[in-house]
Order: sequence, then C-alpha cells, then structure tokens
Amino acid sequence: MKRGVFLDRDGTLIEEVGYLDRIDRVRLFPYTVDAVRLLNRAGFVVIVATNQAGVARGFFDEAFVEATHRSIAQTLAAGGARVGGFYYCPHHPQAAVESYRQACDCRKPQPGLLRRAAADHRIDLRQSFVVGDRVHDVAAGAAVGAQGVIVRTGHGDGVEGTGHGAAAVTDNLIGAVSWILRQP
Repeated sequence: MKRGVFLDRDGTLIEEVGYLDRIDRVRLFPYTVDAVRLLNRAGFVVIVATNQAGVARGFFDEAFVEATHRSIAQTLAAGGARVGGFYYCPHHPQAAVESYRQACDCRKPQPGLLRRAAADHRIDLRQSFVVGDRVHDVAAGAAVGAQGVIVRTGHGDGVEGTGHGAAAVTDNLIGAVSWILRQP
C-alpha cells in the first residue's frame, strides 16, 4: 500500500476564479509545480479530488472538466511533476441539470472520491493526507482516517484555531507540503 496526498483543485492547486468555465482562466499558483514534484519525490501518490457542481448547474459539461484536468496535468508534467489521477464529483442536490441532481457519496464532505482513488491506486488512506481550502475537504479525509490540512488560499482565508478538524492550517499548498513532509 502507498501513501497518498489528495489535493482539492480550485483554491488549492489552482487559483480560485469562481466557476472555472474556460481553460484560459486556469492559473496554477507559482509554487504548484514544485509542491507536486516534492510530493512525487517523497513517494506520495498525488490525487486531485474536486467537487465540480458547475456541471450539475449547467455551466459546463464533463468533457470540459476532463479537458481542464488534461491541461493541468500537461503543465505539471512540463515541470517534472505528476498527478496520479483526477477524480471529480459532477453532482449537486439542487442541480439545474436533472441527471446530476442527487445526494451522492462522491461530493465532499462525503469520502467517495477518496475511496475510489485509493482503490484504483492502492493507497492506504490512514497513512495519507487531504489538502484543501474548505472544511469539507478535510471532513472527507477525516471520514477515512486521513489527516487534513486547510490552506488559506481560495476559500480558506480566515480559517484559524481549532474546531475545523484539520491537523494543520497553512498559508498555501507549498506550506502544506512542507508540513506533510515533516510528519513521521
């Protein structure tokens, strides 16, 4: 079994822009490639796990989400960094698109995306980490025994103290990676 790091996408891996509906709006943080490459070199399987309610709301389709993930993967690869897989939830309980209107086990804070990725990549969830800019990111990790880290980028600005379930709160992804690499 391998150790994994599950990264939220918007506000964690890339800049938060609201509903990302054009690939030309994708902006990796200046440290994103380095952060992912450091995790790769430390032997972690890096997985992106993201809620994409814009599909359910009719703002874009799943093909766009997948094209965006291919673009991000190419940018990372150009810098020597690799994501083992991209997993996303297109559902929302109040979806405008009826076929996506459901309460599912893959929409964070539910842990379905993490469980699916762990099965696909032979990841030991109890030896893994979840990094995101929202409390529901770390809640998904807590549900499977992974440690959570909240980053202050994206929607994480202003998260302090305790009560959110995170093992750590850092300024950004590179800070989260630094914290993770110091854990036994």
